[in-house]
Amino acid sequence: MRVFTGLPNDDLNAVPATVVALETAGYDGVSVAENSHNPFLPLAVAAVTSRRLRLETGVAIAFPRSPMMTANMGWDLQAASGGRFVLGLGSQVKAHNERRFSTPWTAPAPRMREYVGAVRAIWNSWVTGDELDFQGDHYQFTLMTPNFVPQPLSGPPPPIKISAVGPAMLRLSGEATDGVSLHPFCTRAYIVNQILPRVEEGMAKSGRRRQNFEITGGGFIATGATDEAVAEMVEWVRYRIGFYGSTRAYWPVLVEHGLEDLGLELNHLSRTNGWGQMAAAVDDDVVALFAAVGRHDQLVAAVTERFGGVTDGIAVAASLDATETLPPDLLAELQTIPTRFQGFAV
Repeated sequence: MRVFTGLPNDDLNAVPATVVALETAGYDGVSVAENSHNPFLPLAVAAVTSRRLRLETGVAIAFPRSPMMTANMGWDLQAASGGRFVLGLGSQVKAHNERRFSTPWTAPAPRMREYVGAVRAIWNSWVTGDELDFQGDHYQFTLMTPNFVPQPLSGPPPPIKISAVGPAMLRLSGEATDGVSLHPFCTRAYIVNQILPRVEEGMAKSGRRRQNFEITGGGFIATGATDEAVAEMVEWVRYRIGFYGSTRAYWPVLVEHGLEDLGLELNHLSRTNGWGQMAAAVDDDVVALFAAVGRHDQLVAAVTERFGGVTDGIAVAASLDATETLPPDLLAELQTIPTRFQGFAV
């Protein structure tokens, strides 16, 4: 099992020392989300101050950016890190695209398919020198002069992963990308019954192999050295479940467990400014569906039960923007949990 954590993306000056501490502790990599700060900038700092950590956008919001801009950033981070960068992309929901990013909304899965294809076409043009000629419904790229071709990489371009919740995007991940980043608002039953069959359907269509396809995330982790620390993390998870559960796009997970009424209640609270009441609506049984819970001495068993056999990597952090430091011996134990992923196909 690969173990990831976050980077402090609110203060780039804090990144170098954090990276050194994480490499020393034995983490496999860091993942930076696009929330209140840009996800690429902390990874640029980490690329030149780390030697081993894998660096991943988890995730960068795709549609507000031209694929050309994303291709440039991915290429430069791959070069700076010596081949340790993974480009993670997400579509975000309609309201954020239209009202936060002022980006026109279209069906996300077909557009993401085209987006990934465009980025790869641009990279292929830079690698081979072939004429850039990508023609799609959303993106067209037909101009690439030598002045705008970056220096060659020492290895292949970065792998591409996407975040996915619904069936169409899950199938797309298996068919056209190198991995899928699952939302933390997820349960083991939903992974087994809904996610894996659709990912495998996509892989069968394109001939991809599971050992070269990485599945990360898919739940929360609430841990700490003491029962009190665990209880504090459980409350954080409880609120996050309530927050995500208020959004209709995530309700298929609730449907899997017959929790449609909880979704309606949480949605009502979101529309009546009841954000502070959401946690109280999420009971301990629901928390147990979404999270691996336990002290440090209980965590390996809890993670094995919750994620073992279905997920290849877990994120251990108090939030998508936070950094969590586990004891090195615990990290080493977690990393012994078997997974199906063996490495990206080159």
